[in-house]
Amino acid sequence: MLVRIVGSGAMGIGIAQVFAAAGHEVELTDQEKEIAIKAKAGLEKQLARLVEREKIEEKDKEDIMARIKVTSATDDVSKIDLLLEAVSESTELKRRIFEDYDARCKDDCIFATNTSSLSITELAAGLKHAERFIGMHFFNPPAVMKLVEVISGEETSEATVEKVVELSRELGKTPVICREAPGFIVNRLLIPMLNEAVELLDLGVASKDDIDEAMKLGANHPMGPLALADLIGLDVCLNIMDTLYKETGDPKFRPSVRLKKMVRAGKLGRKTGRGFHDYR
Repeated sequence: MLVRIVGSGAMGIGIAQVFAAAGHEVELTDQEKEIAIKAKAGLEKQLARLVEREKIEEKDKEDIMARIKVTSATDDVSKIDLLLEAVSESTELKRRIFEDYDARCKDDCIFATNTSSLSITELAAGLKHAERFIGMHFFNPPAVMKLVEVISGEETSEATVEKVVELSRELGKTPVICREAPGFIVNRLLIPMLNEAVELLDLGVASKDDIDEAMKLGANHPMGPLALADLIGLDVCLNIMDTLYKETGDPKFRPSVRLKKMVRAGKLGRKTGRGFHDYR
């Protein structure tokens, strides 16, 4: 299978690694080719460290890197079997990408989005083959996390769902199937919990360390909610909360004011060095 991944951020390059490790040929592209080149170089360094630690063989690293080709968005797409988008959470941006590829890809190409919360039906609206449009939501880091949410939109065919479920298993992942709903399964349950942890902190109920420790030891979570929010990215958490609130109108999904202020201040978690915890 020939896969083109649009977006070479942490999720895009991680998904590229997963497909390449499973033997698929991958084309990686971004708004600028240099961004994708840099992402591939970063992946090579990560894999080299795994070789040093004897987690993988040198040949595994070489095979993965050889299967990932950096390309530009305007290159030929006539042979792509799967187009997977992994850009930032913007309906407008994602639709622009899919509309562009819709005019150029072959009719049996599957279009997949890695969105964590946006409407599959809205992203597919107006495309020539909405029945071949699906959500394929990987979790961070894609090479480690086993879950893939397979989300069908209003027009997604059963054949497309079955094919993506089978593909997910071939990648060594465990797929779960769900119909489109705000936040799907994981984020519908997880993000409001993280938001509530922020509210507890803001109300002075407990310290950030005690909130995290309580959930680690009391609920057997491997990571506390505030540390997990930092890992996900506070901007990503806020985007999902905004989507849940907008789509449902339910006040239980209203984002914490403190979360909004932290995002406005650029305190986004691990990726900026500062969030609820300090990573500098």
